[in-house]
Amino acid sequence: MANIKELSVEEKLRALYDLQLIDTRIDEIRNVRGELPLEVEDLEDEVAGLTTRLDKLKADLEGIEDNIKGKKVAIDNHKESIKKYTKQQESVRNNREFNSLTKEVEFQELEVQLSEKQIKELKVTIEHKKDVISKSKEQLEIKTTHLKHKKLELESIMSETAKEEEFLIAKSNDYEALIEERLLKAYKRIRSSVRNGLAVVSIERGASAGSFFTIPPQTQVEIASRKKIITDEHSGRILVDHALAEEEREKMEQLFSTI
Repeated sequence: MANIKELSVEEKLRALYDLQLIDTRIDEIRNVRGELPLEVEDLEDEVAGLTTRLDKLKADLEGIEDNIKGKKVAIDNHKESIKKYTKQQESVRNNREFNSLTKEVEFQELEVQLSEKQIKELKVTIEHKKDVISKSKEQLEIKTTHLKHKKLELESIMSETAKEEEFLIAKSNDYEALIEERLLKAYKRIRSSVRNGLAVVSIERGASAGSFFTIPPQTQVEIASRKKIITDEHSGRILVDHALAEEEREKMEQLFSTI
């Protein structure tokens, strides 16, 4: 902390601008990736959802097929009962017993008809399920292929930029350590509140590079003197003079070229 307090205003401005250049470079790398990480994540969720749906549909199909098998067994049992009761009618002793067996036969026949009707309905359901499964498989295949391509695209970009990004993040942390906490918080607050992430900008042709509003000549003189931290009254960004910015840009370009 002692070293931080000993920094002059000019050294603070240089450290802030260097940090801005590094963070902007990191932003550019991440912008190349764009929405790819989110696209991959969304596709992974879709593939997982479709896979779960397919598993459920297949389980439903198996359940229906088992149900049909059960009803076929029931039909066989009912037909056996019909044979049994019909056979018993041949040896009845009175009309009451005959009528009772006739009712049993009729009941078993109705059960057979009901089971056969239910089997037909279940077979229609099976065809519908198979159609849904087929379409779901096609959709899953398309999404899986799309996911594979997106992952390869992301991996390619990551492999090209991972080393540079890791190096720049380490450098960003190094420069953050040079800046006093209050000033660093202000930098991060400004950076998060502006669309392009520029919290520290230079004076270019008499105007702020961040907002393009003209800076009064007297203010430009004060900025060039590097005696105090001055912010743009329009955008809130921290301002540095053009000469300092050029020196630091050249220094950072040399640093970036070593990666």
